[in-house]
Amino acid sequence: MAIQSLGVGSGLALDDLVTQLLDAERAPKQARLDAREEQIESVLSGIGQLKSKMDDFKNSVNELRTDTKLKGREALPTHPSDAFEPFTAEASNSAVAGDYKIAITQLASGSRVETEDAVNGGFASSSDVVSASAGSLTFKVDSAGESFSINVTAGMTLQQLRNKINNSESNFGVNASIISTGTADGGAKLVFSSTVSGIGNDLKIVNDNDIADLNRVSTTDSLEAATHLAIDPANVAKNARATIDGIVTESQTNKFENVIENVSFEASELSSLDALGEPVSSRLEIGYDKEAVEKKIRDFVENYNSLNSEITKLTKYGLSELEDDGALAGDFMARNIQSTLSSIMSSAVSESALGTIFQLGISFNDEGNLEISDSGEFGLKSGEDRLTAALEDNFDEISNLFTGDNGIASRLYDFSYEYTTFGGLLRTREQAFKDQKESILDQRERLELQMLGYEDLLRSKYQNLDKTVAQLNQTGNALMASLGSVG
Repeated sequence: MAIQSLGVGSGLALDDLVTQLLDAERAPKQARLDAREEQIESVLSGIGQLKSKMDDFKNSVNELRTDTKLKGREALPTHPSDAFEPFTAEASNSAVAGDYKIAITQLASGSRVETEDAVNGGFASSSDVVSASAGSLTFKVDSAGESFSINVTAGMTLQQLRNKINNSESNFGVNASIISTGTADGGAKLVFSSTVSGIGNDLKIVNDNDIADLNRVSTTDSLEAATHLAIDPANVAKNARATIDGIVTESQTNKFENVIENVSFEASELSSLDALGEPVSSRLEIGYDKEAVEKKIRDFVENYNSLNSEITKLTKYGLSELEDDGALAGDFMARNIQSTLSSIMSSAVSESALGTIFQLGISFNDEGNLEISDSGEFGLKSGEDRLTAALEDNFDEISNLFTGDNGIASRLYDFSYEYTTFGGLLRTREQAFKDQKESILDQRERLELQMLGYEDLLRSKYQNLDKTVAQLNQTGNALMASLGSVG
């Protein structure tokens, strides 16, 4: 009869034996694969952390190496009263440090034109008809070169004309409004206000077709020879006016650009007046933006230390069996990154009078991190003192230390880029370990196939044993039965 499972015929625990032999064969091989996969996972995690930190560091030094604000100037206005500020100011990086007294004595304005009183041929109300004949009006400012035209239809009212002017898509800054005087003599006045400021930028309203009715809402005829509505001298376009250290300056707009070289300031209110009616000056100081640059330096130190500390953690060896090694313990590439970064940081920059970061107040501590020390050693000034001196005495040299082809930030960026860019050294190494991880999966599949073959071999072997023992048992039993019957 056929044996259904190992051990049934012989009574031996052959199934258990096969399982134990399979486990004994599989265990060391699987353990090696598990250990290797765990190691690869750890390294991949470590490379991922290092790559992420280096990406962050690369971005931070890229901002530093391209930051024009390292040579930044700041414009600091101080006004007599906190209640209002007559102007705001900005300075470019090439502005020269200085101190100025500035007073705003006149704001720039556009011109203003209004129609005559009703008694002098103007309009009695906003519903009055402007013209019995169709024509057009052109609004222009000669020196600015801007213009737009409005078609006036026959029977158009004063209100309709106002709306059409204000709603024109080509309107360059003319506002039309109607003011009702409340008297029969005054009637309703159509008022035109231009936003184009500056002397010579007075608004012109041209009666294109020389229609008599439209003379009431225009300043000149089609040839710009005759005058219809005149601009009151008080309402002509004006320049802004300011005094700088007693010198009178003007601008067609409220923004004064390069009146002080590489400095601009924009007027918003007239300066206050003293008891004698004289304008009170504000103070404008042009200086270095030391606070912003100092922050960038301290951020740079922090960013470097963050990367350096991460590398140290990833590459450390455990000091005892209770302390795990870092994911990249002893890794040559990580160690090379750390040592090269340190070498770049320690190098001299000939383009800067500061020479090295030490003169900027930055030095290495015992952990290999950067610091700006608050105490001096060996007769040297503290890092804080050296940083203050650099900001005071060598401000522009700070930029030279970091930027340019040989600047520290530029060299750090180039080095980091080699490792983090697509196809860079870290990403290439990461891919190599990913390939090894894929190989582990293939090896596991091959191991399972080997175990299936080995199991078949064992079962075949022990199945024969089971049959043999079963047959011997049957023979023995038959002999015993025969001997029993003879007795």
